[in-house]
Amino acid sequence: MCKCIRLKNGVRVVYEEIPYVRSVSTGLWVGAGSRGEGTANNGISHFIEHMLFKGTKKRNAKEIAETIDNIGGQLNAFTGKECTCYYTKTLDTHLDTSLDLLSDMFFNSRFDEKDIEIEKNVILEEIGMYEDTPEELVHDILSEAVWQDNSLGMPILGTSKSLGNINRDEIKKYMQYNYVPENTVIAIAGNFEKDRAIESIKKKFENWENDSICRNKKIQAAEFKNNKILREKETEQIHVCLGFKGVEHGSDELYSLLAVNNIFGGGMSSRLFQKIREEKGLVYSIYSYPSSYRNAGLFTIYAGMNAEHLNEVLKLIIDEVNILVEKGISERDIAKSKEQLKGNYILGLESTSSRMNSIGKSEVLLGKILSAQEVLDKIDKIDSENVNVVIEKVFDLNNLGFSLVGNIKGDIDLKKI
Repeated sequence: MCKCIRLKNGVRVVYEEIPYVRSVSTGLWVGAGSRGEGTANNGISHFIEHMLFKGTKKRNAKEIAETIDNIGGQLNAFTGKECTCYYTKTLDTHLDTSLDLLSDMFFNSRFDEKDIEIEKNVILEEIGMYEDTPEELVHDILSEAVWQDNSLGMPILGTSKSLGNINRDEIKKYMQYNYVPENTVIAIAGNFEKDRAIESIKKKFENWENDSICRNKKIQAAEFKNNKILREKETEQIHVCLGFKGVEHGSDELYSLLAVNNIFGGGMSSRLFQKIREEKGLVYSIYSYPSSYRNAGLFTIYAGMNAEHLNEVLKLIIDEVNILVEKGISERDIAKSKEQLKGNYILGLESTSSRMNSIGKSEVLLGKILSAQEVLDKIDKIDSENVNVVIEKVFDLNNLGFSLVGNIKGDIDLKKI
């Protein structure tokens, strides 16, 4: 069972003991991502994530890597729309090393001006690589379309223009506002000695002075827009995303939407995959997925195909949406989808990194964590009534966003999109 304590300075510590494994996963979560940025500093959350690996007052970049490699562990980080996480996974005997390394990176990173300029070039290359990956780029363009004029629609990596505005002073200013105790969560899951772990965390984090300027940060409301963006690009395939207004993070409706997604486009047995790939042979990749944020959500359908098949694929996708709305989902399919959700969730409980991610993200974004039994109970409560409610709410073809990346040939039939 997951437990939570709050240090005297406001840092939250969430932990889950799993005594039958030999690993322990540790994450430092900060409630800061691209959604909290502006046009001028877009990409700064991700930039800071990179810089924490560039060296501290007692370890250079190579020594940071050697510290984790020498114990056979893993060290990484990621930046999302609403949070950033720095994490390790090691054997249970090396938790002290993980906490020492993460706290050193967190508090003592140098942010050397020369390293900052070098890292700008690295991230510009990352942006270039992303631009050359249209099957990923099209998802960002959909976000730009549907969250127009809102930071939720800005790219996590930033842009070449916004990266030019980032310097040491801007980094320090951003961190002073966002990297504060009350905006930070430490999450641990795996096999560890609880008392020893908490004592170590207190020594490293409890003397961190609080900064009240981060308290009660307001989230800018994100209004869904049914915009369309087409990006002409020399590619072999056309890549498209269709986006519906989804369900916000923490909503019980998300469980019903996950059940719908399993049936509609979430896997190889789904309706989209079976109809458009297996039966018609028009695509290699087609799938759907929900994304949930605080006070906002998005449901995305992706497909990649030869340009000559574009109009037919779009028509078939719209047809499947109409069938879903008009006929709903049978009790039998709902039961199968619920079993799939349970299986995926329970298997995830066996991974310490999966559990750490789950409890850390829930605490930093929502301030609450559901127990495993509470999650399974919510899955059990999915029925035809709440499934039909979420279908009617989400799959509104009159409120549909659209993005396309590729070498557009001929006319595109967007009448129904």
